[in-house]
Order: sequence, then structure tokens, then C-alpha cells
Amino acid sequence: MTPAAWLIVAAALAVGIGIGALLHRRNVARTVVGSTLVPHRTREVLSVLQSGAVVVRRDRRSAFSNTTASALAVARPDGALHPGVADLAERAWRADAPVEEDVEIKRGVLGSSSIVHVRVTPLNSELALAVANDNTEQRAAEATRREFAVNVSHELKTPVGALSLLAETIEDNAEDTEMVRSFAKKIRKETRRLTKLIQEIIEISRLQGGESVMDYAPVDLAGVVAEVIDSVRMSADAKEIALVPEYAAAPEVMGDHDLLVMAVRNLVDNAINYSEPGKRVTVSLAREEGVARLAVIDQGLGIALEDQERIFERFYRTDPARSRDTGGTGLGLSIVKHVVLQHSGTVDLWSQPSVGSTFTIRLASDGDTADAGVADAAPAPEEET
Repeated sequence: MTPAAWLIVAAALAVGIGIGALLHRRNVARTVVGSTLVPHRTREVLSVLQSGAVVVRRDRRSAFSNTTASALAVARPDGALHPGVADLAERAWRADAPVEEDVEIKRGVLGSSSIVHVRVTPLNSELALAVANDNTEQRAAEATRREFAVNVSHELKTPVGALSLLAETIEDNAEDTEMVRSFAKKIRKETRRLTKLIQEIIEISRLQGGESVMDYAPVDLAGVVAEVIDSVRMSADAKEIALVPEYAAAPEVMGDHDLLVMAVRNLVDNAINYSEPGKRVTVSLAREEGVARLAVIDQGLGIALEDQERIFERFYRTDPARSRDTGGTGLGLSIVKHVVLQHSGTVDLWSQPSVGSTFTIRLASDGDTADAGVADAAPAPEEET
């Protein structure tokens, strides 16, 4: 290496060492300032808070932040501060009073956003305390409640409006006995639908209330299936639909008997309502490695792929006109999903248009109440030839 080259390398090293020393002094200074501004005991208290806690400096950096604040991305251990939090601190200093607001925090270019509620209180002219809590789930729950209220109002308008119109028609044609009889029959139908809707709204509100609504006890799933089949026998016979129970086992689960009956009945009702006359609806039971499997298999219309992802949403209907004609409320499958979730289980759908659908519930099972000795049902409906 030439003397000139050595000179360049030496100069570069000197500059690098100088810059490194300067950065080190700045970092040490920041640490000393932070340690001085926020006493050790105060740091200890803020460190154990479940909320994010940040001591904000006037230069829009943090003098201290706990691990929760880092997890919420409102502040970093190196002193960097989210701009939204820094802006709130400026407002708090100007107002000389606490300021609070929801701050949207994006995690990277492709990351999801979270809603963090931040309250900033001025401590003096140079420091402020910011306390942050993740409000993402709360905001989502509020949006869901608003959407639910709107949907309920919309769903109630239809039967109430129909009842009002039918009553007016009867009043205007009181002398026409045949018409009065016909419209009275329609009133009874709309009343039944309205009653069912109200009952299901109450039920899904209970299931989504955040607390367990179950009365735990050992439940024989074969008994649940038998009870459901007996309750829907008349509607199945009216459409000449065969109800076929197939038990490879008779598993027992811990759960709420009445809720499980309601969930299975909703599935079987749907299978009947969306099947053409002369078809078959199979309810199979099996037990696999400590898991009870209950499947409702139909040979009905099937569900298009684009509808399958939303099929368990409240008030979602693939065919609104047919649903209303059959007395459906759009809440049945949502109730099924929440009953299964209350039992820490899963519910899955397989479906193919013009072939049929299979809804499968899986629940933890401790054993069988009896060995039914019947071949297990296929997971998908059979095509008729």
C-alpha cells in the first residue's frame, strides 16, 4: 500500500473514532438526562404498569418508557416518540391540562393499524406523563354493536310493516270472509317470524355478552340428535325429506344441553329448508382422538364459494327471498357459531352448489355413552344418480 493510501486509511479511522466517541457521549448524555429527569423509584412504578407509560420531554422525545409503551409502538427504548403522542403532549402543555385522544398507530408499511387511547398530563413545563391503552378491540366491538342495531332495525321493519299492511287490508275488506281468512293466515305467519326473530336476537345477545351463559353438565350427543330429529320430523315429512341418523359412536361432552340442541336444530332446519323435496338429510356422530364430531349433511342447493366466508355472519343470507319465505331470520348460523365457541369447539363448512353442504361441529369429548356400531358418515353429501 502506498504512503498516500495509508494516510487516507488513517484519516478515515480517525474520523470514524471521532464520530463514534461523539455518538457515545450523546447517548450517555441522554441516559444521564433521562435518569436525572425520572427518578429510579418512579421508573420502577411506571415499569410495572399494565398500561403504556411514557415520560415525554419538551424536545418530543421520551425521558422514559415502559415495555408496554414499546409494545404499543407509542415510544421506543432509544427515546423515539410516536408523532401523535408528541402532538398530544404539546397540546397538553399549551392548555396546561390533561388531554386525551385515540391515536391510530400503523405498524410498518404492510402492518395492521391499532387504535391506542392516550392521555397526556403535564407534570411541569418540561415533562409530561402519557398513559396509553390499546382500544382496538373496544372500537371494533362498538362498531359491531352499531352495525347490529342497524341490522335489527332493518329486520324488524319487514314483519312489522307487513303486519300493518295486512291489518289495513282486513279492515278495508271486513265483509269479505274469504279474504279475511287468507290475510289472517298471513298475519299468523308474520307474527311467528317476528317472534322467532326477537327470540334469536335475545339469544345471540346473551351468547355475545362476554360471559358464559352455559349450564355445564355431561351431554349425550346421540340424545341431542334424537331430540332434534323428533322436533323437526313434521317439517321434513311435509317436504318428503328423509332424516337419517348415522352413529359411529355416541360421544359425551361437557356442555349445555339446551344450547347444543338449539345449535344442531338450526343446522338441521337449514338443511331441510334449503333442500328440494325427496332429498336426504344425514346427521352423523363420531369420535376421533378425544374429539366428538357431529356433522349435518344435506343434498340441497349448496353455497357458493364467495358466500362461504360470510355464512356465519349475523343477518347474512345467500338468498334473502328464500330465507324469508322459509321463516329464516339470518341469525341461525351465527347462533350456531357462538354456541360452539362457548363450548370451546369449532364449526366448519364444506359446500358445493347443486351438490349440498356439510356443517361439522367438533367438541372435546371424554368418552362414549355407548357404542352404536354404525358405519361413520361420509364428510360430504352424496350426489344422486
